[in-house]
Amino acid sequence: MTEPGFWDDQDTAQKVINEVNGLKGLVNTLEKHEETHENLEVSYELVKEEEDEDLRTELEEEVTQLVEDLNEFELNILLSEPYDKNNAILELHPGAGGTESQDWASMLLRMYTRWAEKKGFSVQTMDYLPGEEAGVKSVTLLIKGHNAYGYLKAEKGVHRLVRISPFDSSGRRHTSFVSCETMPEFNDEVEIDVKTEDLKIDTYRSSGAGGQHVNTTDSAVRITHVPTKTVVTCQSERSQLKNRDQAMKMLKSKLYQQEIERQQAELDEIRGEQKEIGWGSQIRSYVFHPYSMVKDHRTNMENGNTQAVMDGELDKFINAYLRSQMD
Repeated sequence: MTEPGFWDDQDTAQKVINEVNGLKGLVNTLEKHEETHENLEVSYELVKEEEDEDLRTELEEEVTQLVEDLNEFELNILLSEPYDKNNAILELHPGAGGTESQDWASMLLRMYTRWAEKKGFSVQTMDYLPGEEAGVKSVTLLIKGHNAYGYLKAEKGVHRLVRISPFDSSGRRHTSFVSCETMPEFNDEVEIDVKTEDLKIDTYRSSGAGGQHVNTTDSAVRITHVPTKTVVTCQSERSQLKNRDQAMKMLKSKLYQQEIERQQAELDEIRGEQKEIGWGSQIRSYVFHPYSMVKDHRTNMENGNTQAVMDGELDKFINAYLRSQMD
């Protein structure tokens, strides 16, 4: 960073800074854990000498917390797949059910935003299509931070909600589904051949939640990759050129993800694995009625505090899934 010309290329400079900040965070966290461990050893010697039950209880709580912190730190170290460190693109798409599913999508949008804020990540809304009555028809977020994709790849799949509907005057129980797609954001580190003649580019007027990003010009951009029928949209910037550049990054990320999934499908076919695709293959259920429980069907991780989960307490679910993939 002290070399002459470092700041000439802002994008490259920012990538280096992000990497440095990530590494600094790891070192600082390790040093903090080492200091905590040393303090606990001192406390342990005091407990042995004084046989103070209050001190023993406090020590046990602090040891439990250190174990949880070390497990999370270890997971952070283990996120070593090629693009784990990248920013993440997260998309939410409601299933059938109209207002019910669209409201569920808005709840998940809030949940992921809260989770990102707790992690110290930044959240940028790339595209937002509001529902007619409530909720959202679709939303695309760019979540920026070290290992953002590494964590959020655990959230890819269908999320199921069971609750008494606030939109049903009869007070009946409803089940809603939302699909969550996650992809790493790419800049120039991946070469993906996208031919100009394969693209259909449309522009339209921006709109957003609560009137945000409303524009008087056709600055929003929609790009369709004709061979794969892949569509991406971006309206977060006031400049059509910037929206187009960002949309191209999103398209490359989607095409990369599709290639990974194609390769995985081929491997599953060779192994004879059959995986159900559809709304029945939800990865997690959020039950608000007749009891309160969030359960991940891949790991059997459960949490009875549904409000905490909806406020962004997702780390236990994410960590359990990622660890299951590393075993």
